[in-house]
Amino acid sequence: MADRILLTSGDPAGIGPELAPLALASGIDLVWLGDPRHLPQGAVFAEIAHPSDPVPPGHLPVLRHDFPAPARPGQPDPANAAATVAVIERAAQLALAGKVAAITTAPISKEALQKGAGFAFPGHTEFLAHLAGDVPVAMMLASTTVTPPCRVVPATIHIPLKDVPEALTEAALEQAIRLTRAALIRDFGIDAPRIAVAGLNPHAGEGGRMGLEEQQMIAPLIARLRAEGFSLTGPLPADTMFHAPARARYDAAICAYHDQALIPIKTLDFAGGVNVTLGLPFIRTSPDHGTAFDIAGKGLADPSSTIAALKMAEAMAKARA
Repeated sequence: MADRILLTSGDPAGIGPELAPLALASGIDLVWLGDPRHLPQGAVFAEIAHPSDPVPPGHLPVLRHDFPAPARPGQPDPANAAATVAVIERAAQLALAGKVAAITTAPISKEALQKGAGFAFPGHTEFLAHLAGDVPVAMMLASTTVTPPCRVVPATIHIPLKDVPEALTEAALEQAIRLTRAALIRDFGIDAPRIAVAGLNPHAGEGGRMGLEEQQMIAPLIARLRAEGFSLTGPLPADTMFHAPARARYDAAICAYHDQALIPIKTLDFAGGVNVTLGLPFIRTSPDHGTAFDIAGKGLADPSSTIAALKMAEAMAKARA
């Protein structure tokens, strides 16, 4: 099995390229896919033809992928949008072929890709699901520096809050629960995962006085899946689920909507949070931050989240093997 983790370049105008040499310094066995012209000045690298090719110690292994334009930190160039997308496609192909152990994706700008390449996907997650054969996926945010760990999976993601009650169907919630349980077993080495399910409404509906979704849909679904052998608790009030004693009682939390899931983990582990795509036939992680155009090229980028994402990908690959 391949051992290296592939790190994509992301938007070359963002902090992705400058994070690659910093990540290599942490000792992770990685290969960078991108245009070496976009690496920071002074970066020590060696171009290779195959992901597993050896390189001299201290050199960043680079799979060359030429871009049509140079990188201008903080100024995304529409001319580079198609190549940014092509890097993601190539990374997925290498992972599907077993040429790399996992992929970690550096941040992209969906706006820049849409304007420059007609990118029609909300983000990496949906695009990778499409490349893998339109498989069902879920987004997990997982901590790396807090104990007990915080792992959250929103059942609905990038939609307006007013649309959440309609989008939070039994099928959507069940899919998130099943994908989470399977990933905890396969990729995190947890033989009997314990999953907590948040309610949609304040106080988990408070017996129907603050909403009926918990009584009418969430609780019956939990009962049905428990009958299949799932270890589930809920529906739980979201405001009491994320302090340490509560987290000790479960391995992952399924949340109803984006902010219900992401606010606690970004509060608990802002620099160490990792985005994991569940359901793919290959492992994909990413740092939990954006392109940071405002600090790109200034030597201010913090590699902590990228290193955490690479280390989690490495651990998941070992668990899956």
